[in-house]
Amino acid sequence: MFHGACRNLSYRLGRGVSAINRVARTRSFTVLAIESSADDTCAAIVDSSRKIHANVVMKQHDIHEEFGGIYPMSAIGTHQSNMPYAVRKALDDAGFDIVRDIDGIAFTRGPSQPNLLFFYNGLTHKPGMPGCLSVGMNAAKSLAAALNKPLVGVHHMQGHALTPLLTSWPDVPRFPFLTLLISGGHTLLLLATSVRSFQILATARDESIGRSFDKVSKLLKLKWTALGPGDALEKFCAEEDEAEPPPIPPFPRPLVGKLAYSFSALHSHVNLILDSFGEVESLDKPTKRAIARAFQSAAVDQLEEKLILGLELCKQKGISVQDIVVSGGVASNQYLRQRLRQCLVDFSPETPYSFIFPPVHLCTDNAVMISWASMHRFLANDTDPYSIELRPKWSIEEL
Repeated sequence: MFHGACRNLSYRLGRGVSAINRVARTRSFTVLAIESSADDTCAAIVDSSRKIHANVVMKQHDIHEEFGGIYPMSAIGTHQSNMPYAVRKALDDAGFDIVRDIDGIAFTRGPSQPNLLFFYNGLTHKPGMPGCLSVGMNAAKSLAAALNKPLVGVHHMQGHALTPLLTSWPDVPRFPFLTLLISGGHTLLLLATSVRSFQILATARDESIGRSFDKVSKLLKLKWTALGPGDALEKFCAEEDEAEPPPIPPFPRPLVGKLAYSFSALHSHVNLILDSFGEVESLDKPTKRAIARAFQSAAVDQLEEKLILGLELCKQKGISVQDIVVSGGVASNQYLRQRLRQCLVDFSPETPYSFIFPPVHLCTDNAVMISWASMHRFLANDTDPYSIELRPKWSIEEL
């Protein structure tokens, strides 16, 4: 009985692989992907010809703003409520039938956000987010098994890193390239040598740049935008003031000359500045804006320095890098984009480095990137069993 059941299971799983071969010979392979690693419930449909048929992102900012960050239990519950509607809307937007038109199903397998923090009742909490990942995984596994579709679990940061291979066609980044992945959960400088091979050159020793932006936004009591607290800080910095801003004490420069990031000192410095000025509520806008701009400049300074160090290291090793990908939620920051471009001009005016940024709406978490990061595996018949589990701790070097 047991061996017969195993043979039947192998047969059913094998039909999914055969379906890949049939589709590859007749039309573009189409993937439905699910992403739920933080507070956005996402579903998307992308095919192997690089066409984005649907991109659904359901945000939870109105729920989490009172906590000053993502509150895990609310995030999980809202994912569970939103996920069926996100998948349904993706299919409706594409005009697809899930049985007839979807060839494979992908989801974010890991990692959970290691530096996720939220604030509540005056305390800082660090719970991690594997529960959010599990909502997307269970939805994807159930759909794939019920419909006899092949399944692939995707590394979240691989999705961010490979997005320009989809969005910048035909001028895609050329391997090997450097990729700067900057988000609420991660700050990574990677050397990418293939779609599945990444070497970590630098990572954050404490908190991510995105988390630091969120914290400073909260310290300054800024109203969240539709993209969250970090975007609120960027928009606040970009506004003009008629009054002359006061001088701001210089920010520290952590880990100078080392391939490592540290952003906790920057938001701590904002705390010290605010203590010296008094209550935040009593500050005028020019003063608050001067503090926000000084912080943003110091954070970008650090990204610039480590990028140059990474390029110098590649040169020492005889690795020719021409393209630099910048992705993740913080990559949507326009001030950061301008500064990084100018940084490379100043570093090596004669070298034709190319900066590649995804479109702003594909910098923050989305399922389009998960669809595309899974595509090479589907086309190679390299799929996962329906028993696949999460990998909350998962280095991108282990792909």
